[in-house]
Amino acid sequence: MSALASNPLARGPVLLVGADGQLGTELRKALATRGIAPVVSSLHGTLPDGGSALPCDLSVPGALAALVRAVKPALILNAAAYTAVDRAESEPALAHRVNAEAVGELGEAAKALGAIVVHYSTDYVFAGDGTRPYREDDAPGPVSVYGRSKLEGEQALAASGAEALTFRLAWVYAAHSTNFLRTMLRVGGERESLRVVADQVGAPTPAHWIAEGSLRALEAGARGLYHLAPQGRTSWHGYAEAIFAGAVARGLLAKAPAVEAIASSEYPTPAARPAWSVLDSGKLEREAGIALPHWSQGLQEVLDAIATAR
Repeated sequence: MSALASNPLARGPVLLVGADGQLGTELRKALATRGIAPVVSSLHGTLPDGGSALPCDLSVPGALAALVRAVKPALILNAAAYTAVDRAESEPALAHRVNAEAVGELGEAAKALGAIVVHYSTDYVFAGDGTRPYREDDAPGPVSVYGRSKLEGEQALAASGAEALTFRLAWVYAAHSTNFLRTMLRVGGERESLRVVADQVGAPTPAHWIAEGSLRALEAGARGLYHLAPQGRTSWHGYAEAIFAGAVARGLLAKAPAVEAIASSEYPTPAARPAWSVLDSGKLEREAGIALPHWSQGLQEVLDAIATAR
């Protein structure tokens, strides 16, 4: 078999589900650099740049499987999810439907076609009480509805028997869409000071690193479950201070607001958050030769992109 034929990205049509989100947007860019124009879908059939997509509502039983049968892809990238962590506490059935049941249906449809699935999960599958970076074989213990629904999605995809590659991610952000970085840039321009949680630790991960890293892992033949996270770690407070320093240096903010470190208990939310969200990506480096740089480098890249776009 030739190298071209063995490349999953060259076998046939590529279906990108959730093409309108921050990860879906970066996956479209990463695919474009490879000369691939995927078939794209989104909830409402639109894209942020004004383009069109096939509408697909994952809350409707069978909708995603029907889309797969219609497109007949060789590869499916599932970047769609229910990600409203706090709202999930009052909408558990909807979170389970989108993050678990739909993923199981996707796996079954892919299995029937012989298609490969790339799926994205989360650090929220863990309790967050660890003291070292979480490995893939560490016992999960989600403490929120969102976390449980994402874990059930992992399990449903594995149970389907489809050829699949699942990545657990943490603290995802991009130069676009809704995320912590963009929120900090907005409030940093509006306030003299703000309070940010300092007892939750993780590694901020740019969506463009995830898109490129996951495609490279796919091309390298990786299959199964992997963690995909940058080097290093910080708190939300440390992340916010780094954002403001970088924004001031680029003229995105006139000055940095004062950032007060607070405990999670001082900022109560409906859903519990893992205090420890540090993921060990050593397995991916050993088996696919992929290691992301330090999280701070990613922040500089994203801030550069925002500054250039202005």
